Formats: sequence, structure tokens, C-alpha cells
Amino acid sequence: MGIFDKFKDQAQDKAKDISDALTEEVNEKTGDRYADKVAEAEQQADDRLGVDDDKPGRPEK
Repeated sequence: MGIFDKFKDQAQDKAKDISDALTEEVNEKTGDRYADKVAEAEQQADDRLGVDDDKPGRPEK
């Protein structure tokens, strides 16, 4: 694994952490009324950012 791969992995991990935090905050503020829409939006954002939930070492939700 090259140095750029390491940076890419770190950036993707950070992006997923931010995405998870935003999802949690939005659901908290809306009382989970839009949880399905928020989950869908999070999945679309993760897909566009190239974030992989199944990556080894990633904690389960």
C-alpha cells in the first residue's frame, strides 16, 4: 500500500465519521421523523464519496 492509498483511506474514514455524526444529529433534532430519508441521503453521499461500510476495521452501527 502506497502513501497515497493511506491518505485516501484516512480521508474516507473521516468522511464516514462526519456522515455518521451528521445523520445522528439530524435524527436527534427531528425526533427520527425523517430517519428513512436521512438514511437514504447518507447512503447516496457515501456512494459518491466512495465510502465503504464493509471495510475491515469499521465499527458496526
